Amino acid sequence: MTSTESIPGTKTSGKIGDSPLRPDGTLKVTGQFAYSSDLWHEDMCWGVTLRSPHPHARIVSIDITEALTLPGVYAVLTADDVPGENAVGLEHLDTPALAHDVVRYEGEPVALVAADHPETARRAAKRIAVTYEELPALTDPRKALDDDAPLVHEQGNLVRAMKIRRGEENPTAPVVVALEFEVGMQDQAFLGPESGLAVPAEDGGVDLYVATQWLHVDQKQVCRALGMPPEKVRLTLAGVGGAFGGREDLSMHVHACLLALHTGKPVKMSYSREESFFGHVHRHPAWMRYEFGAQPDGRLVYGKADILFDGGAYASSTPAVVGNGGTMGLGPYYFPSAHVDARGVYTNNPPCGAMRGFGSVQAAFAHEALMDELADAVGLDRVEIRALNGMREGVHNITGQLIDSAAPVAELIRTVRDLPMPPERTSFDIRELPGGVSNTTHGEGVVRGVGYAVTYKNVGFSEGFDDYSTARVRLELTAGEPVVTVHTAAAEVGQGLITVEQQICRTELGVQRVVVHPKDTSVGSGGSTSASRQTYVTGGAVKAACEAVRATLLARVGQPDLRLDGDKIVSVSGEVVATLAEVLGDEPVEETVEWRHRPTHPIDPETGQGDAHVQYAFSAHRAVVDVDVELGLVKVVALDTAQDVGKAINPEAVIGQIQGGTAQGMGLALMEEIVVEDGHVRNPSFTDYLIPTILDMPPMKIEVLEYADPHAPYGVRGVGEPPTISSGPAVAAAIRAATGKALRRVPVRPEHITGT
Repeated sequence: MTSTESIPGTKTSGKIGDSPLRPDGTLKVTGQFAYSSDLWHEDMCWGVTLRSPHPHARIVSIDITEALTLPGVYAVLTADDVPGENAVGLEHLDTPALAHDVVRYEGEPVALVAADHPETARRAAKRIAVTYEELPALTDPRKALDDDAPLVHEQGNLVRAMKIRRGEENPTAPVVVALEFEVGMQDQAFLGPESGLAVPAEDGGVDLYVATQWLHVDQKQVCRALGMPPEKVRLTLAGVGGAFGGREDLSMHVHACLLALHTGKPVKMSYSREESFFGHVHRHPAWMRYEFGAQPDGRLVYGKADILFDGGAYASSTPAVVGNGGTMGLGPYYFPSAHVDARGVYTNNPPCGAMRGFGSVQAAFAHEALMDELADAVGLDRVEIRALNGMREGVHNITGQLIDSAAPVAELIRTVRDLPMPPERTSFDIRELPGGVSNTTHGEGVVRGVGYAVTYKNVGFSEGFDDYSTARVRLELTAGEPVVTVHTAAAEVGQGLITVEQQICRTELGVQRVVVHPKDTSVGSGGSTSASRQTYVTGGAVKAACEAVRATLLARVGQPDLRLDGDKIVSVSGEVVATLAEVLGDEPVEETVEWRHRPTHPIDPETGQGDAHVQYAFSAHRAVVDVDVELGLVKVVALDTAQDVGKAINPEAVIGQIQGGTAQGMGLALMEEIVVEDGHVRNPSFTDYLIPTILDMPPMKIEVLEYADPHAPYGVRGVGEPPTISSGPAVAAAIRAATGKALRRVPVRPEHITGT
């Protein structure tokens, strides 16, 4: 176990288990890092998108005449100018690059403008005359499957339905608890809005520099819309200012390329903060009904759940979110019988897709609230009921999958319980009270509460998806010094993947100088930077490529049983056979490896049984809050956590991921919600959409467990998502403990606490 007090300091060697300085770290904190919004090209013009003001409407006509007459305008494009197939999407090709006949949500792209100045482009966009015929809008997902519901798409409003049936068909139990829960729409709230630069090429193709999470899937969709082969559409990762799932789908990719090819000029597009709220998907709102049955001693007998996700106007990642929400919807507990229904539906609300936690976040609020109710019903401590029912290695989950590596649920929840509690308030410093310097209270009406949550999350892509990554590693002499170049297309979005790739190369090849090639589509796919998968999957690919390089290098010596030892090649007995420089000479060694983890499998459509996931990661949180029960204000005093990471490849980066994920979970519990009324977003700004700041985040005690997964490279487990899943329910539980109110919706608003 590693705690925050014992993390190794920064190491110069930078191998596995060290915490070397990030190569981008100093640049980012000093403001010198080049993000995608900083891209520039001589003679470039600016692109702007015209978006629908309606949640649902038919496009009767589009008149671009007035826009074209504005001086400085180079092009105005509509759906008729899309040369390829006007349909993109991650899993379903249901999203037009530009709306053609119907718009299905407020903010859907309708037309594009390119001009010599961004303000000129914006003024031209306002001159485009679009005539709409408004249509009935479906904005309540709970009515989406009614017979008389308006159709968002001709084939119906159901995106995916999953059912899981395990154990007895109609189980009963002496103790039964049930609840309903609602989770609002959360935004990824990355600080770098969507932006990129498209440059027309001499071969008739286009080069796109863009902030994204998955270069090759982007390339595939852009190629489809442009009607071009992959060799003509080349993507390079630009500096990414955060992602958290919101950059998995296309934003300005096709639009910038269309304008660049049409004008023959480089085109830059950069969204404003308001446009960003319309330009990417969000976390799915959810409505859930849960029921747990148990023995009088608290041991679970069965679990039931009915989970509804609002997918918005287009599918995006909704099928996978339904899959995750369903298969992990009852939490990290052992259930002899399980009955789960999970559905995702189309509505005329903003599209929803990937966000950190990906279906498990919503479910965790419900199953953790119900575990508290069950504890109270049977008279057990809220920590001990989780320890009693928690998964452990060797049990099967609700899809029948064997948990074949560590599942330390009991240890995690007891660990956070046993951490030192924050001291009781002995003074009335207003900065430490709910409301802070607004001076709303001096302590009167302030009640302290403590809450717990433990959750789990799959790592990597699931249900039979061909999940792989490609790595190219080259070892050569440069000015007499061995240098390794590692090339993957795996996106660095701020999580520290570049450093991890370097650490793996140094560990496997013993070479200190490691260069990371720019991320682009000239190497095979690295998959998406999501699902907590990159250290596992791309790390596995880099490790395998390094092993191939080492094998090729040692084969040149022609002797058995050799190994690398720094810059020397030695025998088993330790005798130096040759130097690395002597063997390399003028002939570099380069190997490319496509690496896959062990396979997953689709679940049975009737029973929901099957080995759907490759790995699970577990985490627990304890929240301590002070609540002003008269004003409904909350101050999170402490938010402590324990998490099993398998192997901490970079311990300081692990702590950073846990801290960041915790902040997002706390944000959803307390303040983060995109308010959508009748299909219209009411708060598309950081003035009205609030995220936790450094003043909101409490001190954190973090305990890191390292129970190696024998099936994973170095024993790693994904780190980034679990803290977002367990932190929010712990905060909500602490508020319930302080107020005595049920609080069956998040984010918890002041009026929920005060009852006004």
